[in-house]
Amino acid sequence: MKLIFIHGAPAAGKLTTAKALLAQTGGRLFDNHAAIDIARTVFDFGAPGFWELVQTVRMSVLGAALEQGLPLLVMTFVYADPIDLPTFEQFEAIVKRHGGELLPVFLKCSTEEIVRRVATPDRAARRKLMSETGVRQFLDEHTVSAVPRQNCLVLDSEANSAETNAQAIIRRFDLV
Repeated sequence: MKLIFIHGAPAAGKLTTAKALLAQTGGRLFDNHAAIDIARTVFDFGAPGFWELVQTVRMSVLGAALEQGLPLLVMTFVYADPIDLPTFEQFEAIVKRHGGELLPVFLKCSTEEIVRRVATPDRAARRKLMSETGVRQFLDEHTVSAVPRQNCLVLDSEANSAETNAQAIIRRFDLV
């Protein structure tokens, strides 16, 4: 299995890019908010046990996809360095254990553009971070960056359309 790991700041265009990529390649989507939504049915956001359940769901989904031989899975994630490195390394380990490839893609986007995007109706419907204050606080408190891997493809989601970035991912990781 190829796991395309699309990461970046909140509102950087991860889900939009993932959908554009899947429209051109097939495969399946594992949006990070699916795991978060499951955890919200049991816990308040961030409460004790919340993030542990989110990670358990993520690992279960990845394990099931790998065991069933799914050829392509696109996953979205907000990666903050260094606190999320152990989580990323868990993803790498399970993918490698099953003979798959983890192919990271980082979407960079200016804070100003993120602030402009953060209050969209789609984000409200999905219960995502929506306030300028909230996103600025998140970005001030966390170092959102590309995962520290040489094969990480860095794309500009402000300058390029999701379709253009999807084409770049297809070319770089030979997804045709």
